[in-house]
Amino acid sequence: MSLIIAYVGKKGCVMASDKRKIGYFGDKENLKKLEDELYSGKITADEDFLKRAKELGISIKITDDASKLKIIGNTIRGEVSTKGTFETRRRRIYGTTSGYQIIELLGSDTQSRKAGKNGVIIFGNDYAKRMAETFIKREWKSSQSLRYIGEIFQGIIEDVASKTPTVGKKVDVMIQHPEFNEREAQKHLDITIDHDIKVLTKFRQELTEQIVQQQIEIDMVNKIMNEGTVGKVVNIDDNMLFVQLDKKVQAVDENWKQLAGPGQNVLMFTESDNVKIGDKVVIENEDLCLKKDKSSLKCDVILCSL
Repeated sequence: MSLIIAYVGKKGCVMASDKRKIGYFGDKENLKKLEDELYSGKITADEDFLKRAKELGISIKITDDASKLKIIGNTIRGEVSTKGTFETRRRRIYGTTSGYQIIELLGSDTQSRKAGKNGVIIFGNDYAKRMAETFIKREWKSSQSLRYIGEIFQGIIEDVASKTPTVGKKVDVMIQHPEFNEREAQKHLDITIDHDIKVLTKFRQELTEQIVQQQIEIDMVNKIMNEGTVGKVVNIDDNMLFVQLDKKVQAVDENWKQLAGPGQNVLMFTESDNVKIGDKVVIENEDLCLKKDKSSLKCDVILCSL
């Protein structure tokens, strides 16, 4: 759900993009029906889009605050993306004076990469692209300044947005005009794009690690003991007790790193003077205590089941 228009030439690069994102949730068949009506131009207004979605039982979330353009050094990057079940598919255009490259990414893996030196490039669904192309042919003049080209592109996106809900009326426009010839432009783009994809790869790796860590934390939280047998007292030193953990119990720190496994000892503290070797330690009603008299115990670890 995007419309990006880019101009690349000897004068520089201009990109304009809407800021709309649309999220769907509902029956796949009805969703396809809604999308077919949307992309064919049958639905022309936001109100009609929301009404038709409701009729088909599709939940929709529309936002107009997405940033689809970004300046990276002397280059402008425009991106449209589609989230799949497992990966995000990205289509990017990187533009600067006298050159551009279009990149297709699946996740952070490059699927295709092609270069050009000048032209007007449009990203969007077929219906929105056809309208944008018609408006460009009507208003385009090669002698126009970069600033004026940006104003034309903004007006075109606003006009398209008035005829299809797939495009939003809020528009970003960016301009870059370094002094590059065609060879310098492609060299600069190669360096910029390679670095940008490495940043994306690193971000995805960090995100994956965060998700894995979050899942570990969720799993461990669900294993925190609030009831059951912990172990037995095997040594007593004043108010300090060494407790041998039961065969299904482990002790971890606040980072979920295991400190002691089944059969190993952990240190606990008591205020009772009636503790014997072999006394069972339990958790009852979320309280750590001796089983025989419910004397409270304390420890500096998290007790979890395996």
